[in-house]
Amino acid sequence: MEFDEWEPVYEAICRDFGYDRTDDERARDVLASLTDDFDLDRLSSLRDATVAVTGAGPSLESESALERARAADAVVAASTAVDTLAANGIDTDCMVTDLDKNPETVRRLTDAGTPVAIHAHGDNVPLVRDVVPDCASEFVLPTTQAAPHGPVRNVGGFTDGDRAAFLADHLGAAELVFVGWDLEDPAVAPPKARKLEWAERLLYWLESRRAERFPVLDGRRDAIDTSALPLE
Repeated sequence: MEFDEWEPVYEAICRDFGYDRTDDERARDVLASLTDDFDLDRLSSLRDATVAVTGAGPSLESESALERARAADAVVAASTAVDTLAANGIDTDCMVTDLDKNPETVRRLTDAGTPVAIHAHGDNVPLVRDVVPDCASEFVLPTTQAAPHGPVRNVGGFTDGDRAAFLADHLGAAELVFVGWDLEDPAVAPPKARKLEWAERLLYWLESRRAERFPVLDGRRDAIDTSALPLE
């Protein structure tokens, strides 16, 4: 994903949520000041692999979901999904997070040599300043939803979950398997539900780019608003 492909979608997200792009850029620059270039070869396990893109939805607790994660060649997990997987003896190859829930897990993973894609956006700068300096820098992959700058990359994606999918795609995954995704979780607040709608749209875009069909979208595609997506 090149930024010129991502930018129109990013602008649509900013309009929808009322985000100020300059806030994202300031956050990106703070993250850039605290990080170094990340060696993508640290995530070579994703290349040509079946990757479980693991969300933190309630369904992740089911044995069938956990078995699907175990069966994958590699796991990229969003936020607290890492903790659920670890509690069930499943290692994560890469965590994707904006630091809003379990920063202690971020520190623990980087100290243990597991890469963490840490995302900076307009309203998490205090967390970035607090958590990132305590991490093992060589295992921090810094990301932004604004234009990439310095060591900070933009591989596409908005929420932790769909950004995990875009990251796996960027790193050459052969197949994406979605585990722990609950796009209609009744327990989430309205703002989170709106973000899940965008995650759904972005997965629709990603599957079209990959010429792949993600079962997580089965029965849902016809209702997805694709007007903001640069579909061919």
